[in-house]
Amino acid sequence: EVEWVLRFHGVGNASAVELGSAMATLERDGRPWLTIDCGGEGLSAYESHYRQAPDALFITHVHLDHVGGMERLFVSTYFDPARRGKVRLYVPAPVVPLLQRRVADYPNVLAEGGVNFWDAFQLVPVGDAFWHDGVRLEVFPVRHHWPDTAFGLRLRGSVVWTGDTRPIPEMLARFADAGELVAHDCGLHGNPSHSGVEDLEREYPPELLARCLLYHYASAADGEAMRARGHRVARAGEAVELAAPHVP
Repeated sequence: EVEWVLRFHGVGNASAVELGSAMATLERDGRPWLTIDCGGEGLSAYESHYRQAPDALFITHVHLDHVGGMERLFVSTYFDPARRGKVRLYVPAPVVPLLQRRVADYPNVLAEGGVNFWDAFQLVPVGDAFWHDGVRLEVFPVRHHWPDTAFGLRLRGSVVWTGDTRPIPEMLARFADAGELVAHDCGLHGNPSHSGVEDLEREYPPELLARCLLYHYASAADGEAMRARGHRVARAGEAVELAAPHVP
């Protein structure tokens, strides 16, 4: 039986660098399978743990704590002939132009010229769903900063990753209806771009809250305060066993 694990490389918000940038990898049978986002601290934690760079990534949105490692990943990938052009980058279609402007659109990506940023990657723009390694994943919009700029990911029956978001009860009623673990953005205090613990307690039913594993918080002390309220809170480096995904 295939074993699935979610490993957190970082759990902090953009300011909490000591907790690592919010980033995780889905592992299948002990090997990295699909990595979510590519922040600077998160990429360092990934490379420290696996002793390699990621081969496949899903990008939720383009705030720099989530894509700040992309330039470094470009360099290491482009100069490795075995990997050049083969690292899969799944990006929600509305996010592609934002990612282009944010990290790819630099004049002469190498001083010598002759190279495009995307030469290093296999860019796969995705819609409501995509296939990776024979497995189907679903994509859904979340509430972060501006419409159609941030997205969550679902491996049906196994795990939901919200990415950065305000509460999204209507989305999770649809995209977390098969008993999934829900890795959810949550800090001790909410703001117009992120969920606070009281927001989730107000808007989510107890059954859903019980499946939530909270990340993207501001400090270790805030994490402890959320645990004291009875919530599951992820720690950097933590690996969580998942149920096997449903086969469509």
